[in-house]
Amino acid sequence: FMDELRKQPGIGASGLEFAILTAARTGEVIGAKWEEIDTDKAVWIIPDERMKGAREHRVPLSSAALAILANMREIAQSNYVFPGGKKDRPLSNMAFLQLLKRMERGDLTAHGFRSTFRDWTAERTNYPNEVAEMALAHSVGDKVEAAYRRGDMFEKRLRIMNDWARYCETPDTDSDNVVSMRGS
Repeated sequence: FMDELRKQPGIGASGLEFAILTAARTGEVIGAKWEEIDTDKAVWIIPDERMKGAREHRVPLSSAALAILANMREIAQSNYVFPGGKKDRPLSNMAFLQLLKRMERGDLTAHGFRSTFRDWTAERTNYPNEVAEMALAHSVGDKVEAAYRRGDMFEKRLRIMNDWARYCETPDTDSDNVVSMRGS
């Protein structure tokens, strides 16, 4: 899929690839602003008001995600990393869905790649559950554990995101055993 995605023209294709590589939600990606990105520290800091859980989220950026940002910086038209067709507006929240339809991949959703990331961490890696859940900006543990947890496992999440990017780069050699979960 990633090979086919990279052949697609446009900002939507870059945005979807960035969403996949960061395991971020569509709204977080299309609303991303340059002021949230620190390429020197390889981090994207999504402010709490843009997060589903209303908590700031630091996203470690793999070299592949940084490459997308470098390409987007070259064509920057506004403060939005992935600008839309209208001046000073972000990409439409339908852009990824429309892209998938053009690619004749109606069996996929942008949000489904977050699930793919979670399945990959559980089935193909030894990363602890907490690291995967924090990468997805999910709450970890109960209220007591949350009260004592001060860190965000950033260094571990940086490793997991780099491994995820490498996995996404690797051609699938076992694709004939994939079963679509959606009816025709």
